[in-house]
Amino acid sequence: MDTTRLGRSDIEVGRISYGCWRLAGHDVTSAAAVAEAHQKIETALDCGMTLIDTADIYGVDTAGFGAAEDLLGRVLAAHPSLRERMVVATKGGIVPPVPYDSSADHLRAACEASMRRLGVEVIDLYQVHRPDLLAHPADVARVLIDLRESGKVREIGVSNHSPSQVAALQAHLGDVPLATVQPELSLLHIDPIDDGVLDGAMAGGLTPLAWSPLGQGRLATGDAAPALLSAIDAVAERESVSRSTVALAWVMAHPSGPVPIIGTQRPERIREAAGALDVALSRADWYSLIAAAGRPLP
Repeated sequence: MDTTRLGRSDIEVGRISYGCWRLAGHDVTSAAAVAEAHQKIETALDCGMTLIDTADIYGVDTAGFGAAEDLLGRVLAAHPSLRERMVVATKGGIVPPVPYDSSADHLRAACEASMRRLGVEVIDLYQVHRPDLLAHPADVARVLIDLRESGKVREIGVSNHSPSQVAALQAHLGDVPLATVQPELSLLHIDPIDDGVLDGAMAGGLTPLAWSPLGQGRLATGDAAPALLSAIDAVAERESVSRSTVALAWVMAHPSGPVPIIGTQRPERIREAAGALDVALSRADWYSLIAAAGRPLP
């Protein structure tokens, strides 16, 4: 798989990422659960999806807070050689039912708790999951710099932040650059194209990590406007690929270089997603798809 750098760092990752939002079921401790998770992670790595994205909140609705990290940690403990093949990304700052806490004390404790659950000595990419409106960016910056300088994290990023929130945090980070910004981006959620998130990423040298690139799976299941599905299907038929593959290729075609994070729980779907790199979208294709998604074109 083609690779890209995370921001201005020296970390290279595959152009598609595997996300662990749904990795944890109701049981993360059984041998069967670990074996199933291992199959998914190894399939993703075999397909070149070297960025494995998780968060401390993932799994809270099933096995509890920290469950997805715990399960990934169990996979790494059982198969330690996998660690060398992956870039581990996680997030902190959501604390049900607060809901958000980016205070220095919490982010430091959350990062260290993630390290323990994952069983890693360093987190490759640590991200603030949601903007805490009660946290001054100077305080957030100080703890992120401290985590980086202490060797607990290699690079830092943000998720679900607006361009102004990114700019405010970067202003207080000084010479320590944010590597990534993680917006929701799909043909069902095109806001980052017009609200400045992707433009800001290009201006600041950040790599966008696109979560929910299939619109919570709706583009795969056909739960979308008929005009959009028809436009996607026309390209899919021409390229002899699935609808999902075209939707991922559309995300990756933006010049900001978004890395879509897929969350499928089926190994065959993981392998199918990797085919998005081979889909050649023309400008006409890309614009016809965004127009079918409902964005007026001049």
